[in-house]
Amino acid sequence: MITKPTIDRIMEAIDIVEVVGEFVQLKKRGANYVGLSPFSNERTPSFTVSPAKGIFKDFSSGKGGSAVTFLMELEKFTYPEALKWLAKKYGIEVEETIESSENKEEENHRESLMIVSGYAAKFFHESLLETEEGQNIGLSYFKERGFTSETIKKFELGYSPDQWEAFTAKALKEGYQQQFLEETGLSVKRDNGTLYDRYRGRVMFPIHSFTGRVIAFGGRTLKTDKNVPKYINSPESEIYHKSNILYGLYFAKKAIRDEDNCYLVEGYADVLSVHQAGIENVVASSGTSLTVEQIRLIGRFTKNVTILYDGDAAGIKASLRGLDMILEEGLNVKVVLFPDGHDPDSYVRLVGTSAFKAHIDKNRKDFILYKTDILLKEAGNDPIRRADVIREIVESIAKIPDSIKASVFIKECSHILEIDERALLSELNKMRLNKAKKDSQQQANRQIEPSDYLPPEELQAEPPVKKDESNQEREIVRLLLLYGSKMIDWDGIANTYIGPFMIAELGDVEFDHPPSKKFVELYGKEVENGILPDEQFFIHFPDKDIVDLSVTLLATRYTLSENWYEMHKILVPDEQMNMKATILGAIFHLKKQKVGKILDGLRGELQKVENEADTEILLTQYMHMKKVEKSISDYLGSVILK
Repeated sequence: MITKPTIDRIMEAIDIVEVVGEFVQLKKRGANYVGLSPFSNERTPSFTVSPAKGIFKDFSSGKGGSAVTFLMELEKFTYPEALKWLAKKYGIEVEETIESSENKEEENHRESLMIVSGYAAKFFHESLLETEEGQNIGLSYFKERGFTSETIKKFELGYSPDQWEAFTAKALKEGYQQQFLEETGLSVKRDNGTLYDRYRGRVMFPIHSFTGRVIAFGGRTLKTDKNVPKYINSPESEIYHKSNILYGLYFAKKAIRDEDNCYLVEGYADVLSVHQAGIENVVASSGTSLTVEQIRLIGRFTKNVTILYDGDAAGIKASLRGLDMILEEGLNVKVVLFPDGHDPDSYVRLVGTSAFKAHIDKNRKDFILYKTDILLKEAGNDPIRRADVIREIVESIAKIPDSIKASVFIKECSHILEIDERALLSELNKMRLNKAKKDSQQQANRQIEPSDYLPPEELQAEPPVKKDESNQEREIVRLLLLYGSKMIDWDGIANTYIGPFMIAELGDVEFDHPPSKKFVELYGKEVENGILPDEQFFIHFPDKDIVDLSVTLLATRYTLSENWYEMHKILVPDEQMNMKATILGAIFHLKKQKVGKILDGLRGELQKVENEADTEILLTQYMHMKKVEKSISDYLGSVILK
């Protein structure tokens, strides 16, 4: 367990804009920062970071919290993992009550897989650099490919010995469990139950997560035997989903954000060579077809993607349709071809950084126009094939969500295809209309899932809290968060803080909204212990319900410009100008609501009761509560009007 002083140092060092900015492209807007949600697919930014409060709020998914919460939500970290990541970022030494190195088998299953993968990366890297076999075979290969010692170290390249159990035997001896060796795909089980190494005699390319931890491997054979697969990649696991990973993204994300462009290549060596040449905004899909998830990963940092192809015409044509997905996600796509026989890896090593960049700048072509050119050449003068090309190009344009951008491409393609612009626009509108109809039909045909309804007995089990009622209770929580630590300076009340005053006034009120009830009870306990909790106490509290409620109430999607009054001479009312009315108004509105609920209950009982004595008792209670309601109404009127 991480010690309290270490946690305090981490919390003090955190700059939430800096932390979130590693994963989301943020732009300053007033006092806050905004960006596209990393939790949902959106085109209009609804993700907000407040540096003053130290919180984020994603209005599209409802998620919110501190920098620690953000890492836990996005990277599925445990609380200690998130703290350790932040400690590493800010150079803080982590003190633990029990050293994690003494306990290889972590409590968390996912963390165990991470630890095993990290150990394997270290083993392969040391095998490459420190063993005779590794130096003669693996290191020689990397040096022949032109990779420097710095690149080898940075990307943690390695070598797996050409022996059946070199890695597995050592891992088991070191105490790593067979279960995790199998799940990560590092070891394979024989029929007799024993394990052997998956990557024997291969150079190793560790695959890093978004936060830099090794989660998988690609292993390349150096043998010429055609029966041996050239590459073996890690199987899917709890920590590795290949459709969600881009090779090199951990090392490229800052450069992608700075350059506002991402170079997309095909293989590990392409990434390594281009990165080594000083062009660091480069990633690869690791030999798999590009997925929507990978495109959205890029979209967090830039809207501009440049595909670097190796000049293989057949391969290019096969991938053209897949690249339409990038357009559909609202990204701008350009294509660069290299001379025949060259890929990004070989070409950058041949011509060097300056000439490589010059080639990209000179030959960069917009994807739509490039696709048009390729397909037209293939169609030749055949009118039927040319008609098919036109439809395919318009299909691609139809995927572009920006209508202005789509219109520009229609105009350009009209000229290239030698066809009337209105005909293309007509076809475009037809395709969009058909898609809209199809989407609408799919929505209408959506089958009701079991979670969409509850059986009658479930509905009657526990009536939900009414929305207006929960809103009143949440308003109390909001005021405690914002003003609880402020000193009261009202007529007749002094020398106390707003928080304890509100808790005392609400002592006879029973909260029904579960998170609000939990919050107020926690606040009351802290006050009893002589502590006046502030908003940071609740933002970093371990209970997720408390954090979610606090962040939701503290975060605001819109902020009023500082120039509003200067520009429009309109003064917006500020609740702090009359704190007495704000605080007492909230307390007594809630009390009035609770009294109204009691009165409704008494009215219901009076309608059912048959005994005269019981009726008299209920009437007495009813009249008493009516007097309470009137006194609250009178008090509210005097407080609000003053």
